[in-house]
Parts: sequence; C-alpha cells; structure tokens
Amino acid sequence: MSRISSDLKKELKAGSDEQTRKSTRRFFKEKVKSYGVKSALVSKIAKKYFKLIEDSDKKEIFALCEKLFASGYLEESFIACQWSDKTAARFEKQDWRVLKGWIKKYVRNWATCDTFCNHTVGKFIEMYPDHLVNLQKLAKSKNRWERRASAVSLIVPARKGKFLREIFATADILLTDEDDLVQKGYGWMLKVASEKNQQKVFEYVMSKKIEMPRTALRYAIEKMPPELKSRAMAK
Repeated sequence: MSRISSDLKKELKAGSDEQTRKSTRRFFKEKVKSYGVKSALVSKIAKKYFKLIEDSDKKEIFALCEKLFASGYLEESFIACQWSDKTAARFEKQDWRVLKGWIKKYVRNWATCDTFCNHTVGKFIEMYPDHLVNLQKLAKSKNRWERRASAVSLIVPARKGKFLREIFATADILLTDEDDLVQKGYGWMLKVASEKNQQKVFEYVMSKKIEMPRTALRYAIEKMPPELKSRAMAK
C-alpha cells in the first residue's frame, strides 16, 4: 500500500505545471497546497490507482485516504474523496466516526468540503439517516467548514426530494450565520431542495426572509420562476 501512495505522488508531481498551480490558487481566499495538476489528469490517476486497491479491505482503503488527506495537497484530497466515494457501497453505520473525523481534521477549503461532503458523506447519510442528527451537530460548530459541511452533505439527497424536514432544520441553525461561505452552502442546499419541493422551499424562504442574509436568499431562490423570485426579494 505504501508503494501505491508513493507512485501516485510521483505521477502527480510529474503532471504538475506552474501555470495550473497559479490559476488554482486564485480560486481560494485561504492558502492552499497544490501540485498544479489539471483536474482531468487527477481523475485519471485516481481511477488508475483505485483499480489496484478496490478489492482490498475497506480499512486499508480508508488508511490510504487518510494519508492522502493528511498531505494537505488539493489533488491528493480530491483522490481521497473519489476513493471514499467509490467505497460507499461498503459503508457501515459506524463509519460515521471516520467520515466526521476527516471533516474535522482535513477539510480546510470549499473545494475539499464540497467534493467530499456532496458525494461521500451525502451517500452515507442516505444509507444511514439515523446520523442526520449528528450531521446537524456540525451546523453548531465554531468551524466554518464543519458548518458548511452540515448543509452541502444534504445536497445530493435534496436533489432526490429527501430529508426536507432536516434540510429546513439545518437551515434554521445556520440562518443568521455571518460567514458568506456558510450562507452560500445552506442557500445552495435550499436551491437544490426546491427542484422537488419548490412551494415548500418558497414558503420557508418567505417565512425567514427578514432574518436570512441576502446571499443565502439569492442562492435559495435561484431556480425559482421570476414571479416567485420577485416576491422573495421584495422588501
């Protein structure tokens, strides 16, 4: 397994270029570590090496993911996200401890947060909805990425019309959050929920519009018809 990790890193370094590294950093306000590898190549490398480990014990795959996350490099984090997502069919209820631990220790930017939580965590929550209450606990964290994670982890289930009650409960917790990335995260969650539950989301937004930051409100109503948008934005 250590050989796989070493070879993967060598390929990432070989595929890096300074221009991509510079352009990647422009997407982030915080400092990020990046090899400067284009996303298509990162995905290709991820698929290549996953074929070598896909039949391994889940704990071994998780250990490799942990090592990749711990490096701090965006590209390695994205590969860890892809590998954990590909392992989702083998999730067990107790794996929440691992997933929550990765959020708390390694999610330090919006890209890792959204990639990991949209897919891996979202699938886990669909499989084990008893953990929705634990996901909501992240919404009360002092850490901005944990709060964003609590919302964006519900986006894929929201697209299927699931967990509307919990979506509104999460939005209630995050409603007056002053962090713009958290506002965008829960606004995005509501926007996707509106695809299957437009009227209910609209009614929720209208009931909260006085308190809801305009950033979150604009995200939430983005896919609604013009007449509903106008009513929501009216003061």
